[in-house]
Amino acid sequence: CVNVIIKDSQQQHGLRHGDYQRYRGYCSRRLRRLRKTLGFKCGNRHKFTGKKVTVEMLSDNRYLLLVLMEAERAWSYSMQLKQEANTEPRKRFHLLSRLRKAAKHGERLEKLCESPRVDAKTKLEAQAYTSYLSGMVRFELQEWKDAMEAFNKCKTIYEKLASAFTEELAVLYHQRVEEISPNIRYCAYNIGDQNAMNELMQMRLSAGGGGGMMAEKLEALITQTRAKQAATMSEVEWRGRTVPVKIDKARIFLLGLGDNEAAIAQAANEETKERLYETLLAECRDTIQAVREELKTESYRHDCLVFDLCLCMYVCVSLHSYLTYIKLWTVVKRNESMAHMLQAKLKEPQTDENKRGPRPQDLIRLYDIILQSLAELSTLQGLEEDHTFQKEVALKMLVYKAYRCFFIAQSYVLVKKWSEALVLYERVLKYAKEVQSKAKSLNNSLKDLPDVQELITEVNAEKYSLQAAAILGGCLTCKGSHFPLCERLETFHLDPTLVGKQPNLVQFPPDFQPIPCKPLFFDLALNHVAFPPLDDKVEQKGKGGLTGYIKGIFGFGS
Repeated sequence: CVNVIIKDSQQQHGLRHGDYQRYRGYCSRRLRRLRKTLGFKCGNRHKFTGKKVTVEMLSDNRYLLLVLMEAERAWSYSMQLKQEANTEPRKRFHLLSRLRKAAKHGERLEKLCESPRVDAKTKLEAQAYTSYLSGMVRFELQEWKDAMEAFNKCKTIYEKLASAFTEELAVLYHQRVEEISPNIRYCAYNIGDQNAMNELMQMRLSAGGGGGMMAEKLEALITQTRAKQAATMSEVEWRGRTVPVKIDKARIFLLGLGDNEAAIAQAANEETKERLYETLLAECRDTIQAVREELKTESYRHDCLVFDLCLCMYVCVSLHSYLTYIKLWTVVKRNESMAHMLQAKLKEPQTDENKRGPRPQDLIRLYDIILQSLAELSTLQGLEEDHTFQKEVALKMLVYKAYRCFFIAQSYVLVKKWSEALVLYERVLKYAKEVQSKAKSLNNSLKDLPDVQELITEVNAEKYSLQAAAILGGCLTCKGSHFPLCERLETFHLDPTLVGKQPNLVQFPPDFQPIPCKPLFFDLALNHVAFPPLDDKVEQKGKGGLTGYIKGIFGFGS
């Protein structure tokens, strides 16, 4: 199966991370092994002798694999050159030659597959593969009509194959169709189909667009389209004030802001939403950096009037505040989305005991970032006198403080610090009631915030349970659930942990128990005993001196 071989090779040897050079090296090594195994060497170390695979050799399928790997090697080299051509434009000529060579190998593979020795499925896959390589050549040469025809032929073959084979193979064929679809829409846009642009925008926002060279072309197309629209954009409205937009990069970002927010709202899952938030934040940071550079440039211009300089500085500062507001509020919404997802997981029962699940500490960190962002929002330049805005930010900070305090209390409950948790629950109720009292004049400010009434209900339930646990001094469900089974045999309790992997049957290691010590004996009568004299038993030394010494020398005493 051509498609399975290509997909497995690419995923296992570099293309999962976009490393075309590694995949090219793998293709070269595999070609060398195949030629050595088949005895199909092209000359020796001194001379090259070209050989071609013929139909008569197809009794061994490895000859077809030989041609396929030659095409893949040329294609991967062209993709490597495509990455390097961003900084070295002259490599584009080499890129085109390698793409043409890959297409030539693909055509040779298709002709070999016309042999009756090859099954129908492989023939169709070879045709689709050749059409794809041919389409890539036309795509790079900007021959949009021919490229679109080749891609459509490839797409049609894969769709037919997907409907004819098992579900496992159908998934691979559908993946190939999804990879080709952005190229087809890009060609349609360049031919003149304006609807294709909207489809490309949606694909880029929801699924990241195509891979390889298509991703770069798609980003360039979107930037080019927004740049054309940005020519007519001069200002934006923000909190009752007009913010002039004189920087092209800021115009392009603000034009795409609505599309990004719409894609986030329509995201199919939390992972896609998280990726879109990160993309939006990255674009916002780049735009803010461009405004800062423009601000520095304006401050160093000495050839303009003082009034013009002050006006330019005011425009850049207003725009910088607006973009910072977008960035900080996006951070708040992203962390709120992540917190909502973690809260849902926290309430789910833990199925795998070995896998670490979410903990209240994870949510505390998210709410810390939210509160920090809101604090920065309240100090933005130009918004100090906006009392309505300051009240809204203060109200939002109270809401998130209540939730942060709630999860701090939850973390204390896990370690059985009942007193600390009860105090924190009371603090949560204080924050929540303060929010409710201040929200009467700012009803619109709570529409995109968590409901504090639900928090109050949950805190009351937790508080009463916690008081009961503190009084009992143990677990809420069973006072003796932390004791081993051997110590509570007379008390019935349905403990699901007894049938788990680590049942609490006996305490191990057991506690230390006191035992009698080994007695120590002291001889208290020794000081009161009178021992008999032993003088007659002890040997007395004779008197010595000079006489004894002389006798010893001359032997008189011996």
